[in-house]
Amino acid sequence: MSYYRYHVFFCTNKRESKACCQDHNAQALRDYAKDKVKALGLAGPGGVRINSAGCLDRCGEGPVIVIYPQETWYTYVDREDIDEIIEQHLQHGNVVERLKI
Repeated sequence: MSYYRYHVFFCTNKRESKACCQDHNAQALRDYAKDKVKALGLAGPGGVRINSAGCLDRCGEGPVIVIYPQETWYTYVDREDIDEIIEQHLQHGNVVERLKI
């Protein structure tokens, strides 16, 4: 049994020489997701953990997150995409196919 039901890693890396997730406001959207998960009462042991990650090495696919233990990779554009991932994947266990990479 995992300590968390879902462990979400947001790449928030900043690279000067090539495209990176931070070019897409990754840190702000990670902070938004963390606050929203807390507000919904999903955070903590047995629930959801939102973390920052260094480079996840998928720079060409836009900003990325990966959710464990399922190893589901997503890209996103804005808060609406983050809201959909939280609602569908983290609350209901459904993969958001349109954002999956």
